[in-house]
Amino acid sequence: MSEQPTPQQVRRALARAERGAALDVPEATALLAATGEDLDRLTAAAAKVRDAGLVAAGRPGVVTYSPKVFIPVTKLCRDRCHYCTFVETPGQLSRAGHAMYLSPDEILEIARQGAELGCLEALFTLGDRPEDRWPEAQAWLDEQGYDSTLAYVRAMAVRVLEETGLLPHLNPGVMTWEEMNRLKPVSPSMGMMLETTSRRLFEDKGEAHHGSPDKDPAVRLRVLEDAGRLSIPFTTGLLVGIGEDLTERAETIFALRQVSRAFGSVQEVIVQNFRAKPDTAMRHADDLDLDEYRAAIAVTRIVLGPKARVQAPPNLVDLAECRALLEAGVDDWGGVSPLTPDHVNPERPWPSLDRLRDLTASCGFELAPRLTVHPEYVRQGEPWLDPRVSAHVAALATDDGLARPDVRPTGLPWQEPDGGFASVGRTDLFSAVDTEGRTDDRRSDFANVYGDWDSVREAASSTGVSTGSTTDGMAALKAAERDPGNLSDEHALTLMTAEGDLLREVCRLADDLRRETVGDDVTYVVNRNINFTNVCYVGCRFCAFAQRRTDADAYSLSLDEVADRAEEAWDLGATEVCMQGGIDPELPATAYFDLVNAVKQRVPDMHVHAFSPMEVVNGVARTGLSIEDFLIKARESGLGSLPGTAAEILDDEVRWVLTKGKLPTRTWIEVVTTAHQVGLPTTSTMMYGHVDNPRHWVSHLRVLSRIQDETGGFTEFVPLPFVHTSSPIYLAGVARPGPSLRDNLAVHAMARILLHGRIRNIQTSWVKLGVDGTRAMLQAGANDVGGTLMEETISRMAGSEHGSAKTVAELVEIGAGIGRPVVERTTTYGVR
Repeated sequence: MSEQPTPQQVRRALARAERGAALDVPEATALLAATGEDLDRLTAAAAKVRDAGLVAAGRPGVVTYSPKVFIPVTKLCRDRCHYCTFVETPGQLSRAGHAMYLSPDEILEIARQGAELGCLEALFTLGDRPEDRWPEAQAWLDEQGYDSTLAYVRAMAVRVLEETGLLPHLNPGVMTWEEMNRLKPVSPSMGMMLETTSRRLFEDKGEAHHGSPDKDPAVRLRVLEDAGRLSIPFTTGLLVGIGEDLTERAETIFALRQVSRAFGSVQEVIVQNFRAKPDTAMRHADDLDLDEYRAAIAVTRIVLGPKARVQAPPNLVDLAECRALLEAGVDDWGGVSPLTPDHVNPERPWPSLDRLRDLTASCGFELAPRLTVHPEYVRQGEPWLDPRVSAHVAALATDDGLARPDVRPTGLPWQEPDGGFASVGRTDLFSAVDTEGRTDDRRSDFANVYGDWDSVREAASSTGVSTGSTTDGMAALKAAERDPGNLSDEHALTLMTAEGDLLREVCRLADDLRRETVGDDVTYVVNRNINFTNVCYVGCRFCAFAQRRTDADAYSLSLDEVADRAEEAWDLGATEVCMQGGIDPELPATAYFDLVNAVKQRVPDMHVHAFSPMEVVNGVARTGLSIEDFLIKARESGLGSLPGTAAEILDDEVRWVLTKGKLPTRTWIEVVTTAHQVGLPTTSTMMYGHVDNPRHWVSHLRVLSRIQDETGGFTEFVPLPFVHTSSPIYLAGVARPGPSLRDNLAVHAMARILLHGRIRNIQTSWVKLGVDGTRAMLQAGANDVGGTLMEETISRMAGSEHGSAKTVAELVEIGAGIGRPVVERTTTYGVR
C-alpha cells in the first residue's frame, strides 16, 4: 500500500494543476488526497478544463445523458467479484422461475417499451462468458441454436435494430479482437469498465477481484486497446473505492489516458463510486466518501484533459450531491432510464429526468440527450461507425451528433450490403503517381484515423531498438554451414546483422543453399494483380493505398470489370490472377466468393490466388462462418491459393505500431494454418525496414518455420522491403525510410538459411527493389522474381519507383544480367 501524500505534496501538485502543467502519477496521487480548501481548488481547476472542452466541442454549457433501457441478457457469469449482486447462479434463477437468459421476446418487449418512452439506447449487460462456468448456460444456448453467448447477443442486437430502432450498446465484458470485429457491425458503441489496474486486487486472496479471471488488468487493457485498433467508440472507466490505494487509483487513470491518446477510441470515462451491498463479500466495506469521489473525478478530468467526456452515474449519490459531481468536472450523466432499473445497482433508482434537468440547470448547464455513441464519432462516421448501423444512427442524430429533440426510434432493416458489386469512383488505376509523396490526394481522415501520432511515436521508440548479438561471427557462420535450418537465435541474429566480409560470406552460403535446393533457374509466373477496391476502414499506418469511400481517389471494381481484367490477362498469357483489396465495410457478405466465381466463370482455367488473412477474417465476420468453413466455401468457389500478406511483422508489439487495426499475430497464424489444412496453399511474407529491428526478423522467420513444420503449406517466402515514400507512418516521422541494401541482402540471405529444408522458394520483389536490387537478391539466396503483375497498385501508391508491370522479356533480362536462365512456372511452382 502506498504512503499517504503530505499536505505539501498536495499543494505543490495543486499549483501545477492550476497553471495547466502536465501531471505525473505521483502528482496525481497527491491530488487524490486533497481535502477541504485544497479539494475545492482542485475541483475548480477541473471544472475549467471541462468547460474549455465543451467550448471546443461546440456545445458550451451542455451536459449530456443517454435515454436508455437496461437489458440484462443473462445474470450468469464465470467471475466471482466480491462486490457484485448482479450475478446469480443457475440454481437461483431456477428457484425464481427464470430461464438462464432473457428470451428474444423478453428482450424485444423491453426495447419496444423503451422506444415508446423515447429511449434511444439499448444497453446489453451480462456476465462474462457464463457458458465457460455453467453447463446450464451452454445447454440453453445449444437449445436455442447459438454457439456462444456473444453469438446470441449479436443476433439480439440485430433484432433490436430492426424491430425497435434502439441503438445497442454492448457490454458483455472481456472480448477478443475477433469477437469485437464480429460485433461492431451491430452496435454503434461498446463498453467495459477497466475498473482498476491494481494487480494486487486481482492476485491477493480476499481482495475484490481475486478468483475472477476476466478482472486481470492486463486482459482488460488488451480489450481497450483492441477496441481502439478496430476503431470502436468505447466506454470504459474506473471503479473507485474497492480496496485500491491512491497510487493504484492514479495509475488506473493514467492507463486510461494512454489508451485514449493512442487510439482516440475512448468515448467516455465513467468514474464510478463503490457502494457496499448486502450478501456480498464486501458488504462490510465503507462506501466511498463523497470528498474522495470528488477528488477522483477532478483528477480524472485534469489528467484526461478537455477532450475527454467524463461521466458519473447520478443514481449512485443523493440527487443533491450530483451538484458536487458537476463542480468536479463531470460533463455526462451516462444512461438514465425511465423504464428499467439499474440492474447492477438495483437499490439505487434513477433520478427522474425532470429533477436531473432542474439540478443541472441550477448549476448553469443545459441537459441534452445524446445517443449511445458520442457526438464526435457520429459526426465522423467511418471508420468509427460501421455502414450497417450508420442509417440507424443517422435516423436519431442531429447534424452536431446529439439526439434529435423528441425523436422516437423506429425499426430499420439491418443487413449486409446487397445489390452486388458496382463500379465506384476512379478506374484509371494506371495513371502516374507522384513519387515524391502524396499529400493532396491522401485519405480525407488522415488526421484522425491513425490515432495519436505522439503515442505511436512513443511506442515505436522501443520496437526499433535491437540489443544485437554478442556471439562470434565466424562461429555463427560455421554453425549455419553445419545445420542452417536449425541455427540458434543468437547465431541467427549475429548473421542477420552481419556487415562487410561476414555479410558477403552469409550471402555466399545462402546462394550455395539456393543452388543446392532449386538449381540456377530463376522462376516467374505470368500473372495480373487485381486490386478490386481501395476503400478501407482499417487505418494501417503504413498504407498509402487505402481511401475512404467518399475520397476522390476511391474506387471499387464491379464483378464484370474484375472478370474483364482476368480475361484480358488470360489472353495475354497469364495463368494467375492475384486479387486483394481494402477492407470495405460496404462489400456484400458473399463478396469474396462472388469475386472468385466471376473470374472462374469467365476464365475457368485461371488460377485464382486471392485474399489476405485480413480479408479472410473480414469475410468470416460478414458471413458468420468459421475460418475453416469460410475457406472451404472459397475453395469450392474456385479459390486456388492465398497470398500470405497482412503478415507485416509477426510480433504484436510491432504490428500495433505499424497497423493499428490489423489482425493479431495469432489470428494470422490461425488463418494460414487452417488454409493449409483445408488444402489451400499460401505464400508467406514479411514487410521489414520500418519500426522493426533484426531480432523481429529472426523471430518472424521462426514463426514461419514452425507453421511449415506443422503443415507444409507455404509455397514460398517473399521478403517485402518497406516503401516509405508516401506511407503515413513515415510522413508522421515515426518509421525509418525503408531498409538499406545491407538489410535487404541480410534478410533475403538469412531467409534462405533459416528456412532451409522447409520453404524451397525465396522470392524477391522487383516492384520494390528494381532491376539492380533484384539481381543482387538473386545472388543472395533468392530464386524467384514473382510475377509480371500487369499492375500493382498497392506498392505504386506507396511510392514505388519501379513500375507496376514487367514483360516476360524484361524478366528474362533480369536473369540474363547475372548469367541465370529464367523459367516460367505456375502459382504452385509447377513447370510451364
